[in-house]
Amino acid sequence: MVKLDEIQTTDFTVTRKGTSEGPTFLPEPDRRPRKYTVISVDDHIVEPPDMFVGRLPSALADRAPRVVTTDNGGEIWAYDGAELPNVGFNAVAGRPVSEYSWEPTRFDEMRRGAWDIDARVHDMDLNGIFASVNFPSFLAGFSGYRLQLGHDADLALATVRAWNSYHLEVWAAAHPGRIIPLQIPWLLDPEVAAAEIRRNAERGFRAVSFTESPDKMGLPSLYSDYWDPFLRACEETETVVCLHFGSSGTTPTASPQAPPEAVTVLFGSNIAAAVDWLFAKVPLRFPGIRICLSEGGVGWVPSLLDRLDHMRKYEDMFATFAGSELTPSELVRRNFWFCAIDEPSGIEMRHRIGVENIVVESDYPHADSTWPDTQAVLERSLAAVPADEAASITWRNASVLFRHPVPAAVQVDPEAF
Repeated sequence: MVKLDEIQTTDFTVTRKGTSEGPTFLPEPDRRPRKYTVISVDDHIVEPPDMFVGRLPSALADRAPRVVTTDNGGEIWAYDGAELPNVGFNAVAGRPVSEYSWEPTRFDEMRRGAWDIDARVHDMDLNGIFASVNFPSFLAGFSGYRLQLGHDADLALATVRAWNSYHLEVWAAAHPGRIIPLQIPWLLDPEVAAAEIRRNAERGFRAVSFTESPDKMGLPSLYSDYWDPFLRACEETETVVCLHFGSSGTTPTASPQAPPEAVTVLFGSNIAAAVDWLFAKVPLRFPGIRICLSEGGVGWVPSLLDRLDHMRKYEDMFATFAGSELTPSELVRRNFWFCAIDEPSGIEMRHRIGVENIVVESDYPHADSTWPDTQAVLERSLAAVPADEAASITWRNASVLFRHPVPAAVQVDPEAF
């Protein structure tokens, strides 16, 4: 496994025009034709410099995360004695591929839509994205663990609550209906975590960015009952449990010598998370739970289902799913949703996966993003897909999953093209 914290040390550096000129920004793109209504279930907010200002109790305010300028002109987050040297992890949308890296190290090296909500909605409009689920970035980590593990609990909880409040009250509220509110979880006490899920559900949150493998973070395993209060709260409030690839702080790789791009190839196959959550019997204990594997790909799902069906002969031997009225593959189709970014082959297998189980993403502002050409990428993947099925994949499934209505005036009829 490769720790995401270590990726920035690899030999994968930005190519700039020059230190005096800074990075290159491509010409402003034209607004793309909109053939599909789209809800992207995986984009990112780069935490803006003012995210925590005025949002922690006064006794903790001077310990809140803050952006500071380094001697060489870079910008870093300082938090509770730690320095995080990457304010915009891989936020390279709008720049030439030759300048892609795990940086930027300054806010002005990013397209403003990475961290400014008005500019973000502008970029969504350019790209033909109606609504978006926005995950944390480098400061918090995809599951919020960097704000919590190894820090004072009172400060960490206040910081997590501040992150969530900003996301709801500023990021999502500035343009109602365009951002689907997603919270980061409390990881250090499952009862407190459950209380936060219930409190945030009442405030309007629809999802939580949890870790796909808590044991890899030194936390109790999914195979224990430790997380049951949290999972029960998610089920009862219909809060979608989003498992973003790398949310455990690690990613698989072929070998320690593999280049950085080898890691990104594996982003499209989050089969390990699906298997863990299935065999930990989360869908059996919480039959109403909704699990979305964000940035996890779809092409591998048919082979997982085939393997699960093949292994039914082992059920009497191991009895993991004894007493279940549904087979393991049926549990997958009931409780899991899978996220495609650019997978024509996976879309061809949509009926095996379940048309109703597929959602899409644009992954703005990362290097993997299809912005500003998400509509064209979807058109290529969905060229042979009937209009009704295409609508399910591009927005209806996500609308139902996240309980996020799409106004009729926004809905596009693909058959009109």
